[in-house]
Amino acid sequence: MPGQTRSRPSPTGLERFNAAPADDAERALLACCGSHRWARRLAAHRPYPDLAALLAAADEAAYDLTPADLSEALAREPLPHLPDDAYAAAHTALSAAHAAYESRFGHVFVICLDDTSPEETLDQVLAAIRSRLANDPEEERCLTAEELRCLAKGRLTRMARTGAPL
Repeated sequence: MPGQTRSRPSPTGLERFNAAPADDAERALLACCGSHRWARRLAAHRPYPDLAALLAAADEAAYDLTPADLSEALAREPLPHLPDDAYAAAHTALSAAHAAYESRFGHVFVICLDDTSPEETLDQVLAAIRSRLANDPEEERCLTAEELRCLAKGRLTRMARTGAPL
């Protein structure tokens, strides 16, 4: 219709990420994985044509993390969140399991729960911690790195799809 102007659609999260200043992009990436080297590498290789390209680059950068990079990322990683309605005994059991894990391996326990329903979260975390306590340190480091990669990919996907502020 004459006289009407078309408004441009809002940029997607990925478009905003691609256009963001490097410092803002790195800060957003550090919320996905706490390794500065990983974040700098992903920010430096922008723009990404689509989410699949970003996730592939994230995987490649994660596989290249040194033990020091992995330790840095793990130091910034929060503990898995328990549902608010979990019983006090569950919190106690989980706290004890986390303490045993950190004592044995020297870092926080990480697990990607993206495909886990909230009702299964507690059981999944407790079962995984108990199972993984039997691992030798090198085996656990490999599993931890894989869980960290899964967490980062889920966070990147949410950032790219939701347009979360950078």
